[in-house]
Amino acid sequence: MGKYFGTDGFRGEAGVTLTSEHAYKIGRFLGWYYGRTDGHRVRAVIGKDTRRSSYMFEYAIVAGLTASGADVYMLHVTTTPSVSFAVAGDEFDCGIMISASHNPYTDNGIKLVNKRGEKIDDNTIAEIEKYLDGNLAALGVAGEDLPLATGADIGKIVDYAAGRNRYIGYLISLSQYSFKPFRVGLDCANGSAWMIAKSVFEALGAKVHAINVEPNGLNINREAGSTHIEVLAECVKREGLDIGFAFDGDADRCIAVDERGEVVNGDHILYLLARHLQGQGALVGNTVVTTVMSNLGLYRALDAVGIRYEQTTVGDRFIYENMQKNGYCIGGEQSGHVILSKYATTGDGILTAIKIMEAVISSKQPLSKLAAPVKMFPQITRNVRVDNKAAVRENGQVQAAIAAVRDRLGSEGRILLRESGTEPVVRVMVEAASEALCRELADGVVNVIYDQGLAVRPL
Repeated sequence: MGKYFGTDGFRGEAGVTLTSEHAYKIGRFLGWYYGRTDGHRVRAVIGKDTRRSSYMFEYAIVAGLTASGADVYMLHVTTTPSVSFAVAGDEFDCGIMISASHNPYTDNGIKLVNKRGEKIDDNTIAEIEKYLDGNLAALGVAGEDLPLATGADIGKIVDYAAGRNRYIGYLISLSQYSFKPFRVGLDCANGSAWMIAKSVFEALGAKVHAINVEPNGLNINREAGSTHIEVLAECVKREGLDIGFAFDGDADRCIAVDERGEVVNGDHILYLLARHLQGQGALVGNTVVTTVMSNLGLYRALDAVGIRYEQTTVGDRFIYENMQKNGYCIGGEQSGHVILSKYATTGDGILTAIKIMEAVISSKQPLSKLAAPVKMFPQITRNVRVDNKAAVRENGQVQAAIAAVRDRLGSEGRILLRESGTEPVVRVMVEAASEALCRELADGVVNVIYDQGLAVRPL
């Protein structure tokens, strides 16, 4: 991670940690960086979610790009995966998505993707950060700022709603089945999926009951979407729906609800899609890529059917890197980020929902049956706000407390201490046979963090 950019872009409170000046400078840098080749006219594509500040950041980035001589194609309100799709399919130099994903509306973020639709590399991020800090000399630039385009070299702005429509058509084309018999609930989180998801599922024949599709700039993720799955679960039960899907603010993740109103999380989804691919002879390497946060219940279910798995650190970029390196076709996180590399370079909540529907239809079984083999271990995560995440990780007393928990749990549970990639937070996660034991062990380690003076104990 850098000074500004974490594992999922530059994210922070809009107008405080992340400002319009930051956005303008990022645009200036990208237009200059990709236009350094003589005669090359930079083409960039940009999308945003529905939060109020997204418009401010969009215009600031576009101003910076065009000032550096780049032509900018505007997708307007759209999903993160649609930006990756557009970049790769229409040969843009880079893509920008303005979103803070599942965070509240007060936050926002800038996500960058390369010409292949993948998250931009760390070396380029390091160069951007040099510019944000005003270190022009490190970029080999003489003077006080990057050169400005003039005359006909100034960039133009193009309305690119057609690119979003192509993405919708692509999603519709991916289903092998009609969804006509199904009553499907969609919770769009008052975010990026608010129009797209309903259009896709209705085109595929489903009877759609959509909720949280009235964004006002302030209600994205508010008691809605994949981080408040209880809202969709209640809707599925109340309306007697066959299945439900909840997305986050930028629709790169999906959590499902079965016909009984029970939650089907990312680990369940990885299992049932891997089984579906295995049955088709399409599970490359007979392997699923997970993160260290996946539940023990997933691993035991995969073991039972002979499917291998690999673990990465938390973050969909690390999952994707492992998949690319080894040629695997599926990976993801318990949070609902699922990457299906045959179809996309990033997590795509709507794509995930389509493929779950395929598994249900082809198996002729309800979602509850497909997810049932994954028996989730009770899991508790304690978030502790700290000034120095590395100091917590390296503290001897904290390490000793974690080792003691590992010895106590043996093979019947586990503990992880993880640093957040986007916040000044460390997370203590415990899985064990009961919630009470999880709480006891997690709170014990958290108390050591407080006792060591590494965090301020809440009043």
